[in-house]
Amino acid sequence: MHVSLKTLGCRLNEAELETWAQAFQNAGHHITRDIEQAQLVIINSCAVTQDAARKSRHLIRRIHRDNPHAKLVVSGCYATLNEQEASALLGVDLVISNRDKNQLVETTLAQLNMAVMPQLSTDPGEISLFTRGRQRAFVKVQDGCRYRCTFCIVTVARGEEISRPIPLIVDEINALHQQGIDEVILTGVHLGGYGSEINTQLTELIQVILKETSIQRLRLGSLEPWELSDEFYTLFENPRLLPHLHLPLQSGSDAVLRRMARRCKTAEFASMVTRLRAISPQFNITTDIIVGFPGETQQEWQESYDFVQQMGFGHVHIFSYSPRAGTKAASLPNPVPEAIKKQRSRQLHDLASVMKQQFCQSQLGQTLPVLWEAYTEAYQDQRLTFGYTPNYLRVACVTAPDECLANHISYACLSKVTENYILTERLSLSQQ
Repeated sequence: MHVSLKTLGCRLNEAELETWAQAFQNAGHHITRDIEQAQLVIINSCAVTQDAARKSRHLIRRIHRDNPHAKLVVSGCYATLNEQEASALLGVDLVISNRDKNQLVETTLAQLNMAVMPQLSTDPGEISLFTRGRQRAFVKVQDGCRYRCTFCIVTVARGEEISRPIPLIVDEINALHQQGIDEVILTGVHLGGYGSEINTQLTELIQVILKETSIQRLRLGSLEPWELSDEFYTLFENPRLLPHLHLPLQSGSDAVLRRMARRCKTAEFASMVTRLRAISPQFNITTDIIVGFPGETQQEWQESYDFVQQMGFGHVHIFSYSPRAGTKAASLPNPVPEAIKKQRSRQLHDLASVMKQQFCQSQLGQTLPVLWEAYTEAYQDQRLTFGYTPNYLRVACVTAPDECLANHISYACLSKVTENYILTERLSLSQQ
C-alpha cells in the first residue's frame, strides 16, 4: 500500500510524521509524496490559531478532492480540539486524537483493515525521510506543557508534559544517522522543560547525545526563554551543537508579557541573548512576536518595537493576534482594532527585514559547513542548490544541471546577500 503523510504547523508535528512514516514502512507499506498515488493519507493537523484550524479543514477537503478513493486519517491538534467537526468532514475515515497518536499506525491498519505482511526489507531512511524530500530529521523528545500562557491553545490540545527516556532518544538518533541523516533537531511543546517528570533535564539529554551518538549536527527546536541553567550555555563549546536558537519572545513590553502570563521579562531575555552572542559572533537568535495582543497600548507597542530592534534578531515570525476560543486571552478587554494591528504588523515586518539583512551582511566572508538539500532552482544556464549553515542561514550555490549535492556537507564561503538567501562559493578540500 502507498501511504502519503501531510502535516501543518510545528516541528513537533513533523517529528511525529517521521515516526509514523518509519512505522508504516516497517509494516511493509510504501511512503509516497504523490497524493494521487496513495491509498492512505495521514494528516497531522494544527490549531495554534483560528487560521491554522481553517487551513487544516481546507487541506482535508483538498486531499479528498484530489484523491477521493484514498482512506483519510486525521490527527493532531485540530482533530483533538474539534473531533466531531473533523469526523464530519467529507472523506474522513478515522480521527485519532493527540492522546492516542502513539498508536496511530497500529490503530489505522487495524480499524481500516489495511494490515499486510512485510514483503521486503528496505532502508527506512530512504523510504520515509528522503522520499519526503527531507535531509534533516526532527526528533520528538517531549510532549505537553505545564504552563498556561493566556494566548495558547496548544497546551489544551497536547495535555500534560511527557518526556521520552534518554536511551530511546539516543537509539533513534543513532538509527537515523545509520540511515544517512547528518542533522537532527530536538523538538517538543515545552522543550526547555524536558525531563521535569522523569528526574532529568534538557542539558543532560544534550550531553548524552553528544557523547553517545556521532551525529554531525545537533540543533534545538523552539525553546521557551526560561529554565536554562548556567551549564546549558557551555554546551555550545561543542561545535556539533549548532549556534542557533529560536527563543519565542512574544512581546517586548513587560506589561504585555504579564497579561500573556509569560515567565521571562525583557531584561532577562536580553541577558540571555548577550550570553549566547558572547559564545560566538555567528550565533543566530530568532523569535516570535504577537502584534496587537488585547490591551496593547501605543506606548506598549513602541516598547515592544524598540526592544525587538535592540535585540537585532536574525529572523522574526510575526503573528497578528486573533482570539482563540478556549484561551484566557480571548476574554481579555480592550481588543486592538484590526487596522492598528495591520499597521503595527507592517511596521514590524519592515524592521524584521532590515535586521535579517543586517545579520546576513555581518556573516559575509565566513567559511562555513553547509548541509545541502534536494531543493534546486533554475539559474541562468545552470541551477542553484540550497542548504543551511550551522547558524541556520539559508544559502545557495551554483551547480551544474547534472550535479547533486543533496544530503552532503561541504564548506562554502558566504559571498553575497540576496532577498531570500545568501549566495556562496564552494571551496575545494584544499581550500578548506
